[in-house]
Amino acid sequence: MYKPEAWIHHALENLLSEAGIPFTQDEIVLQETRKEFEGDFTFVVFPFAKKAKSSPEQFGIQTGEKLKERFDWIKDFNVIKGFLNISLKPEIWTDSLQTWLDEKEQIGTSELGKGRKVMVEFSSPNTNKPLHLGHLRNIFLGDSLSRILTATQHRVIPVTLVNDRGVHICKSMYAWMKEGNGETPQSSGLKGDHFVGKYYVLYDKMYKAEIEARIASGISKEEAEKSSTLGLAIRDMLRKWEENDAEIRQIWKMMNGWVLEGFDQTYKKINVSFEKVYYESETYLLGKDLIEEGLNSEVFYKKEDGSIWVDLTAEGLDHKILLRGDGTSVYITQDIGTAALKYEDYGAEKSVYVIANEQDYHMKVLKLILEKLKKPYASGIYHLSYGMVELPSGKMKSREGTVVDADELIDEMIQLAEEKTTELGKMEGAGLSELSELYETLGLGAVKYYLIKVEPKKGMLFDPNDSIDFKGNTGPFIQYTFARINSLLLKALQNGYDLQVSGKPEVIEPTERLVLQKINSYTEVLEESASTYNPALLANFIFELASLYNRFYNELPVLKGSDQEVLRFRLALSSVTAKVIGTGLNLLGIRVPNRM
Repeated sequence: MYKPEAWIHHALENLLSEAGIPFTQDEIVLQETRKEFEGDFTFVVFPFAKKAKSSPEQFGIQTGEKLKERFDWIKDFNVIKGFLNISLKPEIWTDSLQTWLDEKEQIGTSELGKGRKVMVEFSSPNTNKPLHLGHLRNIFLGDSLSRILTATQHRVIPVTLVNDRGVHICKSMYAWMKEGNGETPQSSGLKGDHFVGKYYVLYDKMYKAEIEARIASGISKEEAEKSSTLGLAIRDMLRKWEENDAEIRQIWKMMNGWVLEGFDQTYKKINVSFEKVYYESETYLLGKDLIEEGLNSEVFYKKEDGSIWVDLTAEGLDHKILLRGDGTSVYITQDIGTAALKYEDYGAEKSVYVIANEQDYHMKVLKLILEKLKKPYASGIYHLSYGMVELPSGKMKSREGTVVDADELIDEMIQLAEEKTTELGKMEGAGLSELSELYETLGLGAVKYYLIKVEPKKGMLFDPNDSIDFKGNTGPFIQYTFARINSLLLKALQNGYDLQVSGKPEVIEPTERLVLQKINSYTEVLEESASTYNPALLANFIFELASLYNRFYNELPVLKGSDQEVLRFRLALSSVTAKVIGTGLNLLGIRVPNRM
């Protein structure tokens, strides 16, 4: 795509080199020309005038003359107090715009990932509770990254690993077996994952009550927890599960089914899907053979109690257990095996794990172990570490029932979208079906954008009211901008204008140029988002483009005026802006409304 700023930068490099003036890339500073002066870009000449033993004024004039003489796309220049202001010919901008109009399919295409296969693992919930706000950040990061990588022609395999076994699962099962009395999601009217989550919270209350009673009888807290009847029952249930006890397995399968059905309903509502689902119950034993392999090659070592360990002190870490003395697996055992299975299934050269920063250490250990085992996929492991989401009231706790439930949050956001839209009063005459779709589009767009726009590595505070605001850096603001442009273009079509042909005005206004400059950097931002696994870059680019367009829209008439070339150029600029915004939002998993 057109990058006039890069053209000027390159031209200046050539001129400085020819003159024998030493420079670094960072020294060549180009700025947007200030409104009170004529020009598109301004070159700061002070550092180079000094090196050339010339005055800033003289050096600026000489440089401007050479640029104008050599490059026919430079219209004119002027020098003011050591600043060289460069004006480009209007056709540079109109030709650039027409290039975007000529892209009939997906705009801003990139071949960055052509021939490369990437697996993205995200969501990875436990089957003892419903998805919550923290899961939503994970899911939206993983889904948007998968879309961005696909747009840059990577072969993307979105997967999830469901944590469907372990102590936490047994807790929900135990509470249901003791207090459920045969209750089901159907009989209770609850969604499956909410139903099971209710019993997870109930177990925690039962456990705390037992511990408090034991402490009240004179036993220390440590002893009370160690000899807890409920705790012992849970460990016994897990042992029976691993021994394939028929009754325990049947209840486990039934309750997991309820939860998984609930997850599927949520995924469908937020428009997220996976190519493959892995289950911990099927993968937790897979790493044992690889650990045996490492033991035989002396990469790992065995202690007297029979447990197997790896020494990571040379890498600045510690000793890590890989297998217990009784031969049972630990969490890293499963991850070693699952990494091998995923590579065996798809052979992806890159495997991105979207996991909260609480697991930074664990992921570092996993990669080091696979490197020691000399696995070809070890170098391809990438941990997309993201910060936790907090509420104005503080951290969330699942077992205490203080999390922000994903389904409830989404419903709340849709309700807030309805309230805000009603306040604006711009959907009068719309039918119930159209309104319902709009509220869902805005509500989901608000929460998705809010959770994606923050750099993944940063923790964040989520405020529903801030996220649904129609002003500022929010999804609804961007969606409203798209709808505004769509309405404008519809009116233009009704008036007989061809939106696929750009006009050729004699002058390009600063706000028009700024919008087009931003559009011209779309592919670059898309590729950077893909190569750094950072959807926030694309999200904030879309917001910046929407903001620049609104400034242009408010300063300059689009459908008014007698100059047809100006009018056609502005309509074309509006059309391309809408295409870029719509495409960008789609890559974030966000729908756009036709009108608001």
